[in-house]
Parts: sequence; C-alpha cells; structure tokens
Amino acid sequence: MPYPENKMHSLMMTLIRGLWLGLAILNLSRLDAQETEREALVASAPQLGNGMRNSWADQHSIVLWTRTTARAEMVRNGPEFVTITKEQERQWENTLDATQLLQVQLPAGAQLEKMQGACPGAPGEVRLTWFPEAEPALVRSMDWTVTRAEEDYTCQWALEDLKAGTRYVAILEARPIGQEEITAILRGAFRTAPQPDLQVPQTFCMTTCHDYIRRDDDLGHRIYPAMTRMAPDWMIHAGDIEYYDKPNPWAWTIDLMRFKWARLFSLPRVRDFYANHTSYFIKDDHDTLKNDCWPGQTYGAVSFEQGLHLFNREQFPARTPRYTTVRWGSDVQIWILEGRDFRSPNTMKDGPDKTILGKDQKAWLLKSLHDSTAAFKLVFSPTPIVGPDRDQKSDNHANETFKYEGLQLRDALSAIEGLIVFCGDRHWQYASKDSQTGLWEFGCGPGSERHELGWREGDVRPEHRFLRVQGGFLSGQLSYGEADNQPRLLIRHHTVDGKEVSRFDFSTDLELR
Repeated sequence: MPYPENKMHSLMMTLIRGLWLGLAILNLSRLDAQETEREALVASAPQLGNGMRNSWADQHSIVLWTRTTARAEMVRNGPEFVTITKEQERQWENTLDATQLLQVQLPAGAQLEKMQGACPGAPGEVRLTWFPEAEPALVRSMDWTVTRAEEDYTCQWALEDLKAGTRYVAILEARPIGQEEITAILRGAFRTAPQPDLQVPQTFCMTTCHDYIRRDDDLGHRIYPAMTRMAPDWMIHAGDIEYYDKPNPWAWTIDLMRFKWARLFSLPRVRDFYANHTSYFIKDDHDTLKNDCWPGQTYGAVSFEQGLHLFNREQFPARTPRYTTVRWGSDVQIWILEGRDFRSPNTMKDGPDKTILGKDQKAWLLKSLHDSTAAFKLVFSPTPIVGPDRDQKSDNHANETFKYEGLQLRDALSAIEGLIVFCGDRHWQYASKDSQTGLWEFGCGPGSERHELGWREGDVRPEHRFLRVQGGFLSGQLSYGEADNQPRLLIRHHTVDGKEVSRFDFSTDLELR
C-alpha cells in the first residue's frame, strides 16, 4: 500500500499547518470519565470514536488504522442485549439465518447501532499527517480518503521511508464526504525500531485475553494506565483480543463481530493506549471465529475464511503473511507467530503432517532464528509451546493432540541460544521451564481481574517457576551492565494496576542472576 509523494507548496505552509493541527489537538474536549451516561461529544459526523492503532513496525515502516464513526463516544445509555442461554446458543447457531441470529438478541424494536456500547460507523473522509516528534518540519500528509460501509468505514495506511529509532506524531482528521469542514481531529504517536547494530535499552509489555463484558470497569482495562506509566517502546497483544463466542451479544454474524470490535476499542483506556504506542497484534481462536477453531469451520452465519478477512484485512492493520520478525537494536529480536491461518484440524491424527504453524511458517521461523545474532530472541506465540496446559485441551503444542510438532519445536527452539517463548491464550500467569529441553516460556495472563479461569491456584507442576491465577500483564526491560556493558533482560509479571508479582533477571545464557 504505497503512499503518494507529498505535494505541500512550501516549508512555511507546512509549519503553519502543523502548528494549527497541534493547537487544535490541545483544544479538543475530552470525555469526562465520571459521565458514563453522556451523549456523544459532538453531533456532527464523521467522528473518530475508535481512535487509531498501528502494527508491523520495523525500522522504516508501519501500518496505521482508523475508522470513521457516527459518534465520538460509544452509546452509554442504550438497551442491553437479550440474554441467550447456552442451550439456545447451541441450537440457534446452526439453525437460524443471519437476520434471525441478530434479531433474537435484540429487545423488541431495538436497533443494533443504538444498543449499549455501540459505536456505529459513518461515511466520511480521513487524512493522515505524520512527522518525527523532534523534527516537525519533516511533516508529510496523505490525500483525503473516503471510508465506505463495505469495509466498515475503516481506512489503513502503510507508511514507508521512516527514520529508524524515532518517535513520530500522527494526526488524523475527519470530515464529511465532499465538504471542507473538519469534524474530528485525533493526535497519536508511534515509535520505529532502532537500527540493528545499536545497543538500545528498551521496555516492552504484553497482554492477552480481553473481552468487553469482562472489562474492569466502564473505562476499560486497568492494565493500560499501568503499562503507560512504564512508557513501553513497544507492546504485544497476543490474541483473544475479543471473544465472538461469548454472550451479549453472541457474534454469529459479520455485523455483530464488527459491533464487538467497535465497542471494545471505544473504551477510553483501550482507545487511548493504542493511539499512542507501537503495537503488534496477534489473533487467536476467539477473535478469528470461535473456540479452538480451524479452517473450514463456521460459526453462525460466518465462515472461517470470512473471520480471517475481517481480522487480517479490515479490523486490524493488514499484512501478508501475518508472521514476521523485527530486530529491536543489537540485542533484541522479536518473532510474531500466526497460529490460525495455516493449522490442521484439531481432530486430525497426530503425526509429521499435523501442524499449527504450517510448513512455510515453520521453515521460516527456524531459519530466521538460526540466522539471528541478537542476544535475546523473543518468540511471541498466541498459544503455549511449553505449557503445562489442562489435560482436556486439544488446541496447542502443549497438548497431546499436537505432540509431534510440539516436541519438534521444543527441541529446535531450546537449541538456540538466548531464546525465550512468550504466549497468550492462557487465563493465568506463569513462567515455565520445560523439564526435557530447558526451554523457557512466559504466559502473561488475562487483561482483567474478571477474566482469570482454567487453572487451580496452588496446582504447581514441575515445569512451573512461577504461577499466579489472576489477571495482569507482563513486561520486559533490556538494560546494560555499567561494568561489563553486557545485555540483561528483566521479565516481570504485574497485577492489573502494575504491581510487580514476579521477577526473572536473565543474562545472555538465560541463567537467572
């Protein structure tokens, strides 16, 4: 998605426009956190109620995303969805058409765009402006782009030719189609990765398992202010960002899936964090289609392939394929894995042909890991590779159903110096060291205190070096010794409010100090 050359007439006009945009941002009114029943800030559309988010940052490129909305904030005083029992969910999922799957969940006479939490889209034009924070004279802009209903009023830009190791300001403007009046302005920021040959201290954060109905409060998830205080250079959301297959509503249709994304990302804490931090988004089963899903399945009126398109191309910054590696300075390299697009059915007989990663991704992963000279090689997976996991589960490399590829990966990854696995998906926090290979894995835990489940507190297995069955997040901090200038990686688990509950201090040989 290349962008056109900037056609601003002069540096003076550039600076004037940049100053105007900056002043406009400073003067924007904000939603009062206590007024949960307040109507939209302004009545004119389009607005930018879902903010902006980014992904796939490297030294010189990034993809930015936004959506034009009818409101500046979600509907706070709309009706709630009809409660659907588990028995009805199982029956109706496979027997009702798309219209019925929506209507059975709405109160009589209600409309989806007026339900509590709704942040409906609206047509409009958007323009992106960006510049290095320390060099506003290098400002650049896109042309105005029209947003359309068939793409849920979303818009994406792939920026290239960026400066490495640089914090950028990004400014979004929205206006009605064909008009001059600007109805919304949003200022955000992102950071590009530093050059691969530079020693750069850095901080990162990681989370997983979000869900609107299991948020901490009406502002969203408390982890986001806690992470913001750490000033992370980059962060990972490791999947299950939202749950289609949980109630209020059950997302049996494309419209209901879009509703859930708009609702989640109009929560102030969620929206504000992602507008201002370099992020990498991984999808998993619940935000692809349904629990433990694989290609060829359906959920209500939605196919697996439609679920892929919705996440991969529409609701999040796009990239093909959705796996990559990025060097963050001389001593950290990260790998982002894709765990749904290429997998075999969970019910397939285990063996060398059964896979989660797929042949091409696995070959790329092992080769790029062997080629890396980074001191710390950080592999981010949506599901566990080490575990342990519950005996009845059948969806990841820690389960018997994928034993062949699990053993293959643990053997291969443990042989690579400085490698650590980080996984989402699990609703508890843990650190594990595989008893057979010595491979380390960290589970960051769910993003809210209302979302912990699936493991019994105190059930410590031989692999566990830390276990906490509560919500929170994970952080990592790379530093250099004052005496020896050697890189050290500090990995910590935190409560939802940021309190440290574990500490693992690694040298390059992955032995704890």
